[in-house]
Amino acid sequence: MAVKKVWIEEGCTACEVCVDICPEVFELPDDTAVVKDGVDFSDYGDKIREAAENCPVEVIQFEE
Repeated sequence: MAVKKVWIEEGCTACEVCVDICPEVFELPDDTAVVKDGVDFSDYGDKIREAAENCPVEVIQFEE
């Protein structure tokens, strides 16, 4: 299934794992990772899933 929505819940530790795995979707402008605007998530589904699985605090969420 294609990823339709991605968000980051409270508790991000700014470890940059998501940015390292999928810089097309995630960025770290300050002390919390954010999801970039205007991204077609369906183009990066595998990388989004990998980022969510590798997040040490499990705050990356997505909807298919």
